Amino acid sequence: MPKIIENVREQLLAEARRQIAQRGYAQTTVRSVAGACSLGVGTVYNYFASKDVLIASFLFEDWKQHLDTIAALPKDQPKVLLGGIYRALGEFAAQNRALFSDADAARSAAIGSSARHRMLRGQISAFILPLCELRGAQDPAFTSEFIAEALLCWSMEDADFDKIYPLLEKLL
Repeated sequence: MPKIIENVREQLLAEARRQIAQRGYAQTTVRSVAGACSLGVGTVYNYFASKDVLIASFLFEDWKQHLDTIAALPKDQPKVLLGGIYRALGEFAAQNRALFSDADAARSAAIGSSARHRMLRGQISAFILPLCELRGAQDPAFTSEFIAEALLCWSMEDADFDKIYPLLEKLL
């Protein structure tokens, strides 16, 4: 009779996250994650096609939580909306700093990174677009993309939002 293991996917994601934080990208392997969970390597591949898919999966889980937070922000209050987006981006970056600052991970993620960046900017822009339309921005689609890009860049630098906001407000 096969062994039934509860929450395998969640265990694998948590262990991959833990190993990335403690050991780094290069030292985290499908084999090391499987071993720490007392599972066979093949079991990991039943859930994730590769180490990079495993890592992308925990990043996606984290990002989904932040998207839910952003979606709940009031769309008609510029400072609250943009500040909330900025905080969510900063929290996501801090939550995954070990991975984002890892040179080996950066080399692995380089392929397709511009497409992922555009996708992320588009997701953020979609929350800002109604505000740009409400405030009568001359080109709401471009303005929302521009503001999304600024929030992305400056949140990764951990800049002071109160210094950035007055400039963003002028764009609206």
